[in-house]
Amino acid sequence: MTLDLTTPPAHARADFLPAPANHAALAALERPQDWPQGRMLLIGPEGSGKSHLAAFWAAENGARRITAAALRPDGADLLAAEGGAVVVEDADHAGFAAGAEQALFHLWNLCGPRECLLLLTARTPPRDWGLVLPDLRSRMDAMPQVRLGSPDEALLAAVLVKLFADRQLAVPAGLIDWLVLHMDRDLGLARRLVAAMDLAAMARQGPVTRRIAADLLDKLTEADA
Repeated sequence: MTLDLTTPPAHARADFLPAPANHAALAALERPQDWPQGRMLLIGPEGSGKSHLAAFWAAENGARRITAAALRPDGADLLAAEGGAVVVEDADHAGFAAGAEQALFHLWNLCGPRECLLLLTARTPPRDWGLVLPDLRSRMDAMPQVRLGSPDEALLAAVLVKLFADRQLAVPAGLIDWLVLHMDRDLGLARRLVAAMDLAAMARQGPVTRRIAADLLDKLTEADA
């Protein structure tokens, strides 16, 4: 039996990797006092750093965190504390969860008069969320947005180092450079690849190797095609 004993990812500010791809998002989150009406939507693809940014922003601002799919209309009032802050992650899932749209609409309306900061994260812009409530769609479309861009080689390499470190995996010399040269600049792919390499190495009761990396990279790339 192979057990995944991975330690939780490090999500403190000190563990965040600043780069050109996330400069605008980091700058926006550092100045919530400049957000129009105290609201901001953070958009980025899988693995781009949204959860990491949201985690340390929430810690620093005493924010309550919840996923959009877990929102319920009767819970919005408790989330929007006077002068507080709320983080709703995976807001692009709000259109697929019972009661989530109504709850997000209620939360939006409460946060303004209560001066409660509201940060949403999503993989895609609101037009792609499948929202049904017209009033919610219009508010989401009008919400100020900041985007996480595509990583450069330096950021991809740094993220790979962090992912291996989070799993306490030792990698052979040159593997990081090899991966950066041979894989797409996709941080979601990097996360899936490192997880798959960890499980493969455990199953074989051996170290991570370039052969394992190459085989799994080919499989994951084909699956994403």
